[in-house]
Amino acid sequence: RLLDPVDLIDPYSSVSGSRNIEIRDTNHLYLLQTKMQEKIREWVNSKGAQWPSLAVSIANKWLDEGLIARAITRDLAWGVPVLDADGNPREGFEDKVFYVWFDAPIEYIAATQEWAETTGNDWEPLWRTDKGADETEYVQFMGKDNVAFHTVSFPVTLLGSGEPWKTVDKLKAFNWVTWYGGKFSTSNKRGVFMDQALELLPADYWRWYLIANAPEGSDAAFTWEGFQSAINSDLANVLGNFVNRITKYTVSKFDGKLPNAGSPGDAEAWMIAELEERLPRLIAHYEAMEFRKAAAETRAIWAAGNEYLTKAEPWVKYKTDVDAAAVGVRTGLNLAALFGILALPIIPDAGKKILDALGIPDEHRSFQFRDISALLDSLPHGMNVSAPDVLFQKIEDGQVAEWTARFGGDQA
Repeated sequence: RLLDPVDLIDPYSSVSGSRNIEIRDTNHLYLLQTKMQEKIREWVNSKGAQWPSLAVSIANKWLDEGLIARAITRDLAWGVPVLDADGNPREGFEDKVFYVWFDAPIEYIAATQEWAETTGNDWEPLWRTDKGADETEYVQFMGKDNVAFHTVSFPVTLLGSGEPWKTVDKLKAFNWVTWYGGKFSTSNKRGVFMDQALELLPADYWRWYLIANAPEGSDAAFTWEGFQSAINSDLANVLGNFVNRITKYTVSKFDGKLPNAGSPGDAEAWMIAELEERLPRLIAHYEAMEFRKAAAETRAIWAAGNEYLTKAEPWVKYKTDVDAAAVGVRTGLNLAALFGILALPIIPDAGKKILDALGIPDEHRSFQFRDISALLDSLPHGMNVSAPDVLFQKIEDGQVAEWTARFGGDQA
């Protein structure tokens, strides 16, 4: 619940430490959430099955405590000014701006209007139910500290207007990524932040780690050691190793062309069974917005590809039966294409490098579930194949030590 500043015991400035507090009167505009208490609860209950439990519990906590009128203006120099219907400063509010979490969600609609004006499209079918917005699937993603604004305050604004606005269908809430168990803090320079992170390593490294360790069920602690382990194991050893092995071998032994000889056998049947079990599970995780599980299943599919190559042994069979080796290479290249497509949602740069090396046209870079046996022989026979540069460089212990010294490794 919000605490009135005058109720603070022994207040002081966290910036200067001063206890010289002066109470001043000021006028604000308020969002009368109290009038919408039951309507919002009914709305939240109607959405509960589509939201993760974290979002539902936060919304219900606010509702159970009882909604209060929320001030939607602030005494700040920066922000969106408070204007009247004619676009002039509202009398008595000339030096005020709107509270960001009242104003920002309304900008979701305004941004769509701006997009429509720029592109010549119509924004209303996306946002107005009287214009067809019931056909829109509206999904929001956010950290848990912003859930209340999107499950209570913004819906109060939309529903309280009495106009046919589209409200969110699915709301995906995340817990926090923590820095060695504590909070990231820019003011205290605790943590590594995105501009700094991208100076160290490409975006795919960070994207993979953050999705594979997404704080969905609880907070997830970032550590340099955990980051190193995930990148080296998942990306370098599993995906990168598979793609580099099969493409380089194709270039070396099959003149960089996808072979057409040989017939599938036991190893291929095993791989088909793995994909028939795992691909539907992966799709289900994405549809449920369970991203951590989706990353784990993606890695499991990549790992199965490496196990397939161990079973198929094209480099061993090549010595005595080139056609048998060709089956393993052909299947491996089709798996590489599949793995590149599966990588795109999480690590798009790496996925693109894989698909570029295989010459996969842009229009075929999306996954469509179909007969798995056909999927493993879908690339054109004789197509040119190149070996991409090493997809992922391993993170060395020396780098971890350097980054720990630069950014810290604990809350101290």
